[in-house]
Amino acid sequence: MESNEVFAILRDQTDRLLAEHVTREALAAADRGAWPAALWNVVAEAGLPHALVPESAGGAGLAPAEALLLLRRVGYHALPLPLGETMLANALWVAAGGAPIAGPATLAPTLPGVMVGMAREADRVTLHGTIAAVPWGDSASLVVLAQGGDNALHLALLPPPATAPVLTRNLAGEPRPTLILDGAPVTEIRPAPALAKSGMLALGAALRAQQMIGAMEHALDFALAYANERQQFGRPIGKFQAVQHMLAEAAGQFAAATAAADGILTAFGDEEAVFAVALAKARVGEAAGKVAEVAHQVHGAMGFTQEHTLHFLTRRLWSWRDEFGNEAEWQRLIGRRVLAAGGAALWPMLAGA
Repeated sequence: MESNEVFAILRDQTDRLLAEHVTREALAAADRGAWPAALWNVVAEAGLPHALVPESAGGAGLAPAEALLLLRRVGYHALPLPLGETMLANALWVAAGGAPIAGPATLAPTLPGVMVGMAREADRVTLHGTIAAVPWGDSASLVVLAQGGDNALHLALLPPPATAPVLTRNLAGEPRPTLILDGAPVTEIRPAPALAKSGMLALGAALRAQQMIGAMEHALDFALAYANERQQFGRPIGKFQAVQHMLAEAAGQFAAATAAADGILTAFGDEEAVFAVALAKARVGEAAGKVAEVAHQVHGAMGFTQEHTLHFLTRRLWSWRDEFGNEAEWQRLIGRRVLAAGGAALWPMLAGA
């Protein structure tokens, strides 16, 4: 069977699986702080956490572009689990020569040039540093990009915290604790593979960009359905020009963001991947705010109620656009690249991207 046929089957199965199990009740329970253990077991049994792991190592062997497209479906259903983080963590760890990680895993969102320090003390390795806003850092194994005294980059695998860290949550209710790694136990440490050289921030931004595309698509589906169902003055509100204009604007934002996110699919893993990620994360984040705004405007007061499902998507859009670098941070990187290349290189750079 061809690779694209395998991916089409896996995508359809994933859609059906998430549509069945990511219910409003499951999302509300996760909002209240409950770890969705039953939901994790469902996605784990389907093999999704190891989707990026080669078949020779027991995974599904998806190509990076296929896995990123699969993450759009995860965002579409607002899955309240670190599935994308686990997929990337496993890809990194197996590429470094490790075995697939058991259970949920996550990435340390470290900034470029600000690595976690690593030291060898007698017969053990210790890590030193503080990492803020670690996705599901309270309950997942952690893959950290660490720098040793010789400036070499390593991947370190840490078990879930033995004691509960001070827990903060993002606007969507997802755990984002700050982890203090001084003296943290290290399960294993390995030389960093090529995929990690772009940095955890870029990998996480690629993940969030794809998730936001999926969540925007679902928010637009809600808005279009509501506009065609809600009657006002004897006809659906979708027939009014003002509403049509808002929906058209949101659709245009979504199309532009999707095109930007598509750029990551071909560049992922290449040396130019960070530039593609910067373009995508900045453009997708901008579109996410506008699509969420239009979706709520179309729904009116109904969209702000706890009973409606829309807020599970829009709160994630508002949260994810700020995670792993917001628009301003990635726009600064784009600006520095453009200035360094010079004015004559601007158009070829944009056309190539």
